[in-house]
Amino acid sequence: MKGRWAMNMSLRQRLSEGVSRKASMAEASSSSESSSYSVLTWDQVSRLNEVLTEAVPVHGRGNFPTLEVRLKDIVQMVRNRLEQRDIKVKDIRLNGSTASHVLVKDIGWSYKDLDIIFRVDLPQEAQFQLIKDVVLGTLLDFLPDGVNKEKITPMTLKEAYVQKLVKVYTEQDRWSLISLSNNNGRNVELKFVDSIRRQFEFSVDSFQIILDSLLSYYDFSENPMSQHFHPTVVGESMYGDFTVSLDHLRNKLIATKRPEEIRGGGLLKYCNLLVRDFRPTDEEEFKALERYMCSRFFIDFPDIGEQQRKLEAYLQSHFVGEEKSKYDYLMILRRVVNESTVCLMGHERRQTLNLISLTAFRVLAEQNAIPDASSVTCYYQPAPYVRDLNFSNYYVASCNQSIPTWLPCN
Repeated sequence: MKGRWAMNMSLRQRLSEGVSRKASMAEASSSSESSSYSVLTWDQVSRLNEVLTEAVPVHGRGNFPTLEVRLKDIVQMVRNRLEQRDIKVKDIRLNGSTASHVLVKDIGWSYKDLDIIFRVDLPQEAQFQLIKDVVLGTLLDFLPDGVNKEKITPMTLKEAYVQKLVKVYTEQDRWSLISLSNNNGRNVELKFVDSIRRQFEFSVDSFQIILDSLLSYYDFSENPMSQHFHPTVVGESMYGDFTVSLDHLRNKLIATKRPEEIRGGGLLKYCNLLVRDFRPTDEEEFKALERYMCSRFFIDFPDIGEQQRKLEAYLQSHFVGEEKSKYDYLMILRRVVNESTVCLMGHERRQTLNLISLTAFRVLAEQNAIPDASSVTCYYQPAPYVRDLNFSNYYVASCNQSIPTWLPCN
């Protein structure tokens, strides 16, 4: 009897410990989730209001007129029309560099694309077509007076105003992107996300600001916002701890997790941060991470033509109005690729380095910044037979001294 009582007590104790552990794990999970959120200050809400109410030009191709679009207007119109078509919008978020600009104003870069995320359910591919129809139909309302809208088809609007159209439908990733053209690099990017494995590259671009409370304020309040009267707006860091991510942003620190999961490895963005004087949180750790970045980049873009297209597109979209930074960026990229690439054959590596060098030279030529030839040191590589003492067709002045791999050409 005593043995059974002791056994029951032992069992109860183990069950109690198990419940306590589960409760502790639940509390830790809840604490972790709550730490990734933060309420915005009045200054941040004020900057967010400026972003949402500023008129952004969407430039048309050919003879199509420029549309003057305010983010708050197009977002509300798209949401309302999606819900009329039975697509429930869970929430709407501001993402990327614009969200970073809202949180910290002066961080050494100007925000580019205006990234908006609509969180929706996309159980079938048919929803993607419906979403595209809704967005293109919404553009009709922004056409200026006097335009005969009846003769303009969705296909015409797509050709005139859409710069990029992306659809991803797999078991792990279900999302679409419609990017509206802006000649100054400030595209309006509307992203409709059911699920996506990776939503950030580095901690400083991991912020998402939930817009629903502010959009409701625009709908229902007639009073202007002030420090003492404004809606509560919440931000989230997809990296994890919001305070840590914000500290990285303020102090221009680079941190990431599992760069091998990022398409392209985050390599191009990493070099973009370096050229803007951001620095790794841990230099030694990032030496190892650079190898992962390079490996993933060459896995995703194995062909030299793909690498060229990716690099040129990145320069075009991320350095608008910052032409002088392009050369420095390319030199940093070349250094990282040169020092950290371990997954390529020698000739493939040289091919990529040559691509970066030629792109940098072209950037200088476009800026009329090529230095005078008299101040340039160029180099040639001796042919392998120069070291061969039996090779008699060429006279070699002295073969006793060691010949360096690269020789100066004067």
